[in-house]
Amino acid sequence: MKFTITRENLQEGLSAVGGSIPTRTTLPVLSNLLIETEDGGVRLSGTDLDTAVSMLVKAEVHEPGAITAPARKLQEIARELPPSAVDVATQGDGITISSGRTRFRLNGLPKDEFPAFPAVSFEESWKLTGKNLNQLISHVSFAVSTEETRPILNGVLWELRETEMRMVATNGHRLAKMTLPRESGTGTGDLIVHPRALAQVQKLFGAESEVEVGRSENHLGFRGNGVVIFTRLIEGPYPNYEQVIPKDNDKELVVEKAPLTGAIRRMAIVASDQTHRIRLSLGGSALKFSVQTPDLGEAAEELPVEYDGEPIEIGFNANYLLELLRYMPTSEVKMTFKAPERAATMEPVGNEDTPEFVCLVMPLRLLD
Repeated sequence: MKFTITRENLQEGLSAVGGSIPTRTTLPVLSNLLIETEDGGVRLSGTDLDTAVSMLVKAEVHEPGAITAPARKLQEIARELPPSAVDVATQGDGITISSGRTRFRLNGLPKDEFPAFPAVSFEESWKLTGKNLNQLISHVSFAVSTEETRPILNGVLWELRETEMRMVATNGHRLAKMTLPRESGTGTGDLIVHPRALAQVQKLFGAESEVEVGRSENHLGFRGNGVVIFTRLIEGPYPNYEQVIPKDNDKELVVEKAPLTGAIRRMAIVASDQTHRIRLSLGGSALKFSVQTPDLGEAAEELPVEYDGEPIEIGFNANYLLELLRYMPTSEVKMTFKAPERAATMEPVGNEDTPEFVCLVMPLRLLD
């Protein structure tokens, strides 16, 4: 194999594929990326066996071929190369990278040792914009669970219906759900996707991209603009999240997002490092915050708000509230409550163009 590539194209391809290379693995070839020549360029591919990423980059191919090479070392080399054309050639299981007066030789492994990509068919695929896909991912995937006790909650539920699509994620303490209209009605169903794969989708498909999505029985594939991403679906039934989203919360608070975020952030300074618990007291035209941590100190603040309902005192994990506020797409938010032990909701206050987005957060028991 022999080809010439610009340093910028090489760096772009290595950066795109690098996220799928595992940092630790017992299978040496997984630390490598696959380099294959194609018409019009070179395809770089990496996988951790759950998610695979492949990208075609422009290059001038002199001799066709394929090899796997150490991904991290290639990235380091590409970063330090002088700004001129890069010549890449293989001899046996060795790969040589030359640029100007600089020359590297790395030991590779044969292509046939690299895992095969899953057989995902795009014949009955569906298409959507990178903008819509990225909007769903960015507003929901933060809420997945990182605990291994309930693997199904480690994934994002992607519900595809004929006229709309929805993503949902929860860790049992907070939940995020966003719904967007859908133009293409093919490919309906419920998929549970690992957030690592969705992060790659978000990184590699821009807002202007048209993304084609195909699936097999237990894998999902995304492709467009020379990029292909495959991921293994998480199997099993997702919990009935609609049951936990309250429909009867009768106390409603409307408040500016920025002052609310600032007040919670200040209260969090003195909150317990274990529970991060703060107290919200609602009643009248002010929202009162307070926190008392016996071995540290206390803090209090008031915020003018629009509140409709009976007085209520409720406790929350400050970090969860800040997390939800970070993803609210409007400058004003609405929160609803029922009782100190019942779930509260948060959603954006906007116009008809504001996406349908609702978050839920479970309260913490207050200590008198």
